[in-house]
Amino acid sequence: MAAVIDQRPTTIAGEAAEFSDESDISALIGRLTAEVNQIACEKTKSIQQITNQMKMLALNALIESSRAGTQGAGFAVVAQEVRSVGQLVETIARDLESQLTKRTANLASSMGRMNERSRGERMVDLSLNAVELIDRNLYERTCDVRWWATDSAVVDCAASTDAAKVAHASERLAVILGAYTVYLDLWLCDLDGKVIANGRADRFNVIGQNVGAAKWFREARGLRSGDDYVASDIECQPLLGNAQVATYCASVRADGNANGKPIGVLAIHFDWESQARAIVQGVRVGASDKARVLLVDSSFRVIAASDGQGILSERVSLSLKSGRSGFYKDRSTLIAYHATPGYETYKGLGWYGVIVAAA
Repeated sequence: MAAVIDQRPTTIAGEAAEFSDESDISALIGRLTAEVNQIACEKTKSIQQITNQMKMLALNALIESSRAGTQGAGFAVVAQEVRSVGQLVETIARDLESQLTKRTANLASSMGRMNERSRGERMVDLSLNAVELIDRNLYERTCDVRWWATDSAVVDCAASTDAAKVAHASERLAVILGAYTVYLDLWLCDLDGKVIANGRADRFNVIGQNVGAAKWFREARGLRSGDDYVASDIECQPLLGNAQVATYCASVRADGNANGKPIGVLAIHFDWESQARAIVQGVRVGASDKARVLLVDSSFRVIAASDGQGILSERVSLSLKSGRSGFYKDRSTLIAYHATPGYETYKGLGWYGVIVAAA
């Protein structure tokens, strides 16, 4: 019985049309590569079936020619040639199958590496996006604190803490808080670290408290001019109900002059948790990435997480072999990161945007 080669049309073009709207082109190419490999194997098997039949027919012809004696000698030569051709076709078919299988495997492997690199670079871009957004946000905080430190009510209260001036400064700080909802509270401190006015006295009873031991206050006392500022890492502030805050400070100077004598410190407490959460949860990773978006400080402590876990308690193990940005695989995870680029005059605090995704 003669072998029948499958004459049904291949489906590569049809599958390409089916995938034409898919965003993951590498998945399409991977599938088409597998189909090419499958088709090659099927067709070479069909060729081998035919060559096997040719060899069987050639063998039968040789047997019959030997029975025919001298009359079948010429036919024997033809049968032998048919047998040789069949063996040659079989060799070519096997070599074709081997070569196609090897090449398609190499192509699939190359596509896999390209896909991994493309995905890694996309994650690096997204991690940059996260830390860049927070940088721009925090740059505005550095502008705010230096500006408000020159407010006349703040300057007058720092110069003389009589009850009327304290009340006026607190009212002024409350007005600012009404317009800038990203802050929990604003504190005016004297040079000894005592809080003398704040904007939310109805919520936070901090007037009279001393923050002289706080790192941000000590650094703010040493600022060279009113043009300088202090940016602190994220902390839980006990006087604000242990809320997570980023504190920014500027020195209050006589007459509001940038080069005047320092007479106090203005500290503004950025409502970190809600603002940072909005940023990390807004990063556009795909559902299939199963990714966790993080912001970490210079010691790799988690300061924001899209899943809300490990904030201020977890430290990530981050390899920086690629420099300020890069990606790498660690067991079953893909880790991408990008260092803070800073924004305008805000240089950043050495923070990183990090994405941990399923590999």
